[in-house]
Amino acid sequence: MKSKLLRYAICIVALCASSYSPAQDKISVEQIVDRHVQALGGIEKIHALHSLVIRGIYHEPGEIPAGGPPLIPHAYQAFLRPYYEVIGDPEEKNPDIREGFDGSAWEYYGVPGVVVRTVGAAAAATRHASEFLQDSLVEYGIKGTKVALEGTEKIAGHDAYKLHVTLADRFEKIIFVNAENFLIVAERKAAPIHAFGNAVSTETRFSDFRPEGGVMMEHRAMETEIATGKVLNEFRTVAVEVNTLNDPSIFSPAPYKRTPLQQLLEQLYMERTDPVSVMNSYRAFRAANGGLDTRAGVEFIGYQMAKMGDYDAAIELLTANAADYPQSPSAQYGLGRAYKGAGDVEHARAAFQKALQIDPAFKKASDGLNALR
Repeated sequence: MKSKLLRYAICIVALCASSYSPAQDKISVEQIVDRHVQALGGIEKIHALHSLVIRGIYHEPGEIPAGGPPLIPHAYQAFLRPYYEVIGDPEEKNPDIREGFDGSAWEYYGVPGVVVRTVGAAAAATRHASEFLQDSLVEYGIKGTKVALEGTEKIAGHDAYKLHVTLADRFEKIIFVNAENFLIVAERKAAPIHAFGNAVSTETRFSDFRPEGGVMMEHRAMETEIATGKVLNEFRTVAVEVNTLNDPSIFSPAPYKRTPLQQLLEQLYMERTDPVSVMNSYRAFRAANGGLDTRAGVEFIGYQMAKMGDYDAAIELLTANAADYPQSPSAQYGLGRAYKGAGDVEHARAAFQKALQIDPAFKKASDGLNALR
């Protein structure tokens, strides 16, 4: 009888061991975060970091073949406490694009050479990326972030705590903390990939952790679309510079002398919530500079207005642009894109069709038209 009870007890112990889950520890959010901070290196070492420069390789599928020679870093991202961030090396004088956060989000475009201060989804993406160490858990309460434990899940074959994170701006995401080493190994979120696109649910996995300045940092991040498993992008860190920056000016747009057209474009963008002011500025400039080609610049700034959700001003401006350049398929396409963003499918279709009437081979217009069907 005793032997049967002993075997029964052993079976129960074995069964419990085989079905064990970290969630059964009844660990709290505070305990997970505390262990996470210790896994990074401890709060004192984290506080000792005041700036970071990360140089690496960013690519989308097909951009970098497997194997081949050692990769040369081309991507630059820098951080400075308390909230500064810039993407794009400030030493590069004429970049195609640079963006950053100096208290508000901004984007610089080398063509046509303008700076726009963003709002909405575009600003949120930049703002979220400016989080120091890109870690939402460290001192989350001070930042106004809320964290809730939702159990565990397997990530890359290992148990991970599933944390529902709500940032101060109400953006929500899921963070997975490895139950063994307490490092963040994955993040899920839903956000638009393109300016007028729907939110896409993605998962980013973090790996290749190494100490930098005494703090553990991932050196590889890969983002995939959850619905399809398609890899969207990958970033590999090549080098990290710790505490080399002190000047916050590099995190703001670099000063430069604007041409009259560049000045107009930035002015139109700043006036975007007031279509009447936008059109008065546009007409006054056109009347005073009749020989200047404004088409491409106006298409660009109209797109930026629409990206910010200011569709009324964008549509009025791009309608005028299309009228001023009646033989331009691009002008019609830009107008159609703004209509599409505003949800006016009928007028978007008409603009795309008119672009194709001007140039039947204009692929952007045919793609835009097909996307409406």
